[in-house]
Amino acid sequence: MNTQPLLLDSLNARWERYNLELKNCRDEFSEEAVHDFRVAARRLLASLDLLRTVIRGAKIKKMRRILKNQLDNLDELRDAQVMLAEISENVHDLPLLQSFEKYLLRREKKLMRAARREIKSLKIRELAKWIQKLEEAIGESQLDGLDPFPAVDEAYARVTQRYEKVDPAQPVTIHRLRIAFKKFRYMVESIHPALEGFPQDYLKRMHDYQTLMGEIQDMEVALQELAEFEKTAPEGYDPEPVRAYYKEGHSLAISRYLEDRGEVMTFWRVAPDQSFPKENQL
Repeated sequence: MNTQPLLLDSLNARWERYNLELKNCRDEFSEEAVHDFRVAARRLLASLDLLRTVIRGAKIKKMRRILKNQLDNLDELRDAQVMLAEISENVHDLPLLQSFEKYLLRREKKLMRAARREIKSLKIRELAKWIQKLEEAIGESQLDGLDPFPAVDEAYARVTQRYEKVDPAQPVTIHRLRIAFKKFRYMVESIHPALEGFPQDYLKRMHDYQTLMGEIQDMEVALQELAEFEKTAPEGYDPEPVRAYYKEGHSLAISRYLEDRGEVMTFWRVAPDQSFPKENQL
């Protein structure tokens, strides 16, 4: 396998997308633009995770830390926007959500101002310099014939280990699996063109599987935020119906995930000496 073009193409494509989404976010700041920037940063992060197994001494750890900090600084805004989107679809059926919605709208406005400042102030010159040096290191390395998949095997092994520890009574175990799975999924996106016969629908199925776990986390975040709102809620406000609404949503999200949780065992080879998933195996 000619590994250099695979790694270079993946890194170049994700670095270009990162720069494009950052520019878009600065030019026309919006919820969608922030979302697209976050996705681009996560995918670039996954490329770095893949590369650090075959390239040494290229400041990959520092690049990862920069990207991770950028993502962490936008997490609260993302959570508020997800909650508002969900409320907008259900507020007519449960009018008591309106007070919580107003609280979240005020919070979103504050977080949007902070995110705009964060995006405007990002300095990526040093990151760009390191990316260029990383590209040069890939070009200078003797990577032809090197198996690029051990990093994905390792990421998948972490997924299966966390899957085995999933306990529906402890949603944090599902959250830990989701974090590991997200990293694995973006790695697969990087290298799947090199997998002959890899099922075409697997990337979508991985996205859908991650979404099921994400919906559980979204309900948990909503319950936590609701508890914060209750501290300053208007006098006479009864939070119990809204709390019950989110608890029910949380239970339903867990049930939906449990119906399909075993699918995770089909997304990659079970061991390095085994074959990859093939289209004709579906």
